[in-house]
Amino acid sequence: MITVTTTSSSTRAKRGGEGKPLLSIRDFKVEYRTGSGATVQAVRGVDLDLFPGESVALVGESGCGKTTLGLGLLRLLPRLGHASGQVTFNRGDGTEIDILGLDGRDLRQFRWRDAAMVFQGAMNAFNPVLKIRAHMHDTMRAHTKFTKQEIEDRAGELLRLVRLEPSRVMDSYPHELSGGMRQRVLIAMSLLLEPEVLILDEPTTALDILTQRSVVDVLHEVRERLGFSMIFISHDLSLAAELADRVATMYAGRIIETGGVRDMFYRPRHPYTLGLIKAVPPIVGDLPDMESIPGGPPSLAALPPGCTFNPRCKYATEECKEEDPPLLPITDEPGDAHEAACIHWKDVHLQREVPSDLGNAS
Repeated sequence: MITVTTTSSSTRAKRGGEGKPLLSIRDFKVEYRTGSGATVQAVRGVDLDLFPGESVALVGESGCGKTTLGLGLLRLLPRLGHASGQVTFNRGDGTEIDILGLDGRDLRQFRWRDAAMVFQGAMNAFNPVLKIRAHMHDTMRAHTKFTKQEIEDRAGELLRLVRLEPSRVMDSYPHELSGGMRQRVLIAMSLLLEPEVLILDEPTTALDILTQRSVVDVLHEVRERLGFSMIFISHDLSLAAELADRVATMYAGRIIETGGVRDMFYRPRHPYTLGLIKAVPPIVGDLPDMESIPGGPPSLAALPPGCTFNPRCKYATEECKEEDPPLLPITDEPGDAHEAACIHWKDVHLQREVPSDLGNAS
């Protein structure tokens, strides 16, 4: 079920969204070499800005390139992957960092000090033979010169912030913790060095609904207190609606629509985003007929000509088979920061009313 939490203009001003972006991504591509010597482009020409204090959700079906984009931004791709384009990180002191140009020690320092990632499947992110205390100490000693007591104090502070008791968790092995506890420990570890950007890959996958609620609440509280920017990757639209300031829909390796939460969930302008939303029941109002998107995502090794969504799209025309359109500004409202890669965006409408308490939200 989808419920939308809008951000007030004063809160959004505090969090950013104007001025210089914290993370600027331009024409970002990721290619994988295959066994036959060919390449498959998993991420295709992504442009995206992340502003200080902002939360951006990447949504889409499995295999659309969300996780590859997140891994590529932190230079964590496997050896067969290659990233290109421009990714610029703007530190608070005015320093500009070319992330794709970093190497060696500089790259190691950037990954934890400036940006960190919470991986999908927390159990796979831990060394199973090390206690949580060892994970905390190893992480901080690799990047700082804090004393043992300072590390204990910092780890304890963050564990309490994510609603865990340090005395219970620090001397536990990963397998001795529940799935939700491991996920919250991983969030705490990612914040040890106070990064300005946190990337979360499916942070609630494989967790029961009550544990998901707990993780979402923790993210709300920690982000409000520490003020970091966040990119989170999910196929769960309700999670995107609750945690994001902006949403970007990915399909076949590229962003095909981006906009504010309210626009994306009540005024989508790309047929794919519309299809994703119509496949999930709303939490308020009458229950409409659910619809699934016909067919399946295309193979990235053999994309259809023109718009990659045209074989599944009820709005498709012959023109859609000729060219894959760029992101086009939606001009139905003044000052709209809404873009969609569809030449028929004016014909795309969601027949759902905006709840009265959201109608005037900004």
